[in-house]
Amino acid sequence: MTAPSNDQPGFAPDDDAPIPYMARTREYYAAIGYTTPYRWAHYVGAPFQPLSKPLARSRVTIVTTAAPFDPAKGDQGPTAKYNGGAKFYSVYDGDTSKAHDLRISHVAYDRIHTSAEDSGTWFPLPQLRKLAREGRIEVAPRFFGAPTNRSHRVTIETDAPEILARCQADKVDVAVLVPNCPVCHQTISLVARHLEANGIATVVMGCAKDIVEHAAVPRFLFSDFPLGNSAGKPHDIASQAFTLELALRVLETAPSAQTTVQSPLRWSADAGWKRDYNNIASLSAEELARRRREFDAQKEIARNLRETAA
Repeated sequence: MTAPSNDQPGFAPDDDAPIPYMARTREYYAAIGYTTPYRWAHYVGAPFQPLSKPLARSRVTIVTTAAPFDPAKGDQGPTAKYNGGAKFYSVYDGDTSKAHDLRISHVAYDRIHTSAEDSGTWFPLPQLRKLAREGRIEVAPRFFGAPTNRSHRVTIETDAPEILARCQADKVDVAVLVPNCPVCHQTISLVARHLEANGIATVVMGCAKDIVEHAAVPRFLFSDFPLGNSAGKPHDIASQAFTLELALRVLETAPSAQTTVQSPLRWSADAGWKRDYNNIASLSAEELARRRREFDAQKEIARNLRETAA
């Protein structure tokens, strides 16, 4: 029997698959000197809250890990380096009837293949408001910011309950949750589980499939895009509209918890971008050492900010 060819007509390359962010991140931090592996949140079951009313009569909010722009906190613009000084450590909210300038310089999105120029790729409020004008949904009066926290306990015991309380105060029926970095995906997954367990239907729109499924969320729309683009492609309104529409369809039609739907949209014909994110095979010893120094400096900035905020 002849072994199957690796070059079969029509087959995709073997590495054209969702990035294994948990493994990639674990290997990266070990390579820069952090030898204790991070424990990612893991569940084998998820709560499930069916829609309590038709979507057209449902009050919908957004939960984001993006941060409000603050000119006092250094460079937060497109192409900005990782900025630990722009982090936030308490839940915040914003008026959905107004425009907001939210940035993602404080988290580890894919800075090689996306530049964070278009907030429509991580904050779908404009698209949500458009659907409301069309009578498709009702937008809740506030959206909510979830602090990206490596501490599962803080997210589960402090931040998720706070977001739930604010959602309940606004009589929210549905939450669309949009993460950015790897840890953001874990944070958002834990918040989604808490909201769902307390009667609010949720759908996560994200790019880190392994992290979200490891945490076991009720509903997940997976876009195989670089981190930072959970709500669609930059400068592509049609992509952003389609991504939100598909997320709401998942919300309406998911038959049970742990339903994942993959968007048919592709970032590009060439999947080579998937090889780059924190891939130690492509980094020299000098580059790894430089990144360790930079990470330590940003970690200290973030630690001081956290202590000041406490």
